[in-house]
Amino acid sequence: MRHRTAWQALGQNPLKVLGSGWPWRSFAYLLSGVVFGAVAGAVLVVALVAGAVSLVVLVGVPILLGVALSGVAVTRFERWRLRLVDLDPVPDPHRAPERAGLLGWVRTRLREPATWRELGFTAVSATALWWMDFLVLGFALVVPVLVIMSPLDDPGAWPLVIVGLCLLAAAPYTITAWAGARAAVTRLMLAPRDSELGRELTDVRASRARLVDAFDAERRRIERDLHDGAQQRLVSLNVMLGLAALDTEPDSPLAGRLAKAQEQVALAVDELRELSRGVHPKALTDHGLAAAVENLAGRSALPVTVDIRLPRRLPLSVETAAYFVIAEALTNAVKHSKATRVEVHARLYTDVLALSVSDDGIGGAAPEAGTGLVGLADRVAVADGRLRISSPQGGPTLMHVELPCH
Repeated sequence: MRHRTAWQALGQNPLKVLGSGWPWRSFAYLLSGVVFGAVAGAVLVVALVAGAVSLVVLVGVPILLGVALSGVAVTRFERWRLRLVDLDPVPDPHRAPERAGLLGWVRTRLREPATWRELGFTAVSATALWWMDFLVLGFALVVPVLVIMSPLDDPGAWPLVIVGLCLLAAAPYTITAWAGARAAVTRLMLAPRDSELGRELTDVRASRARLVDAFDAERRRIERDLHDGAQQRLVSLNVMLGLAALDTEPDSPLAGRLAKAQEQVALAVDELRELSRGVHPKALTDHGLAAAVENLAGRSALPVTVDIRLPRRLPLSVETAAYFVIAEALTNAVKHSKATRVEVHARLYTDVLALSVSDDGIGGAAPEAGTGLVGLADRVAVADGRLRISSPQGGPTLMHVELPCH
């Protein structure tokens, strides 16, 4: 397993750290921090003093602007230097300038919160962090060397050589540990991993929502094509067969075959109508959730009591998610619960649709049982909703769903 940070390497394989490159990378990280921090701190102090002294004239304003924007340059170097002990790149938080040229760049940077956060990090780094880097390097390397060399001045102090060697052997751990902690602080101030993960999760959630919306749009297109295309052609064919039957003898073999053909076409129309309802019910698009669920309940093999009272039409994505949640719940009740009745209840509370489906069946509904609850939970999750199921053995089963109406 390849470790991504010095802290991770030290925590998981402390014995193998000595044979790896992490102590050397950590040493380079701290040493560069000392050099760069001392230089940056000196430059900032000189710039602040010069800007404050010359503030009465125009030259003081550019100097103070330079100090305010110094964090951009400092943290750019810090993000590059951080790769020594943290292999995960730190993204640049700045956006592209609104206008071309130096003035547009300055205006954009001064308006960004990231610029002032980076200035704060620069101040902390210049006043505290590089001093701590210096002290850790001195304690880990200089102090053991001085202890080892102490017998040169006092021959009786030779036992201190062993102490110095032990301290020097521990130096890689001390340096690596502080470098890992220093890198964690730097990342926390410049680009915390939680925010990156949050952005990634937001992107994934948005992408998943777009996929579901595209899928629902395709379902509506298929339903429309079935209703306006194939279904209408079959109805026209049935009419033509009826007209042809009028021109034949009532008891002739041809009249019998035409009658059978009409029956088959009528069955095909009914099956196609059921298929189109399963793809996407037209009543849902035309009349809303309550009407669509009433139609669904009318076709159910179980008695279904529908109590849906909504003050207005909901967003189509919410209505679609709610409809298919109810449809899946009714299907599960018919196939698995051995219920004798089902109740559907829905209300809109401010901007949240709360719906529940309950039955008096035997219970035991669980996602691992393969009853379609996994797909149902996924659909609710895509809509940023919540799904809760109570289904003890012996029943009853209650499914409660909350869908935000953005």
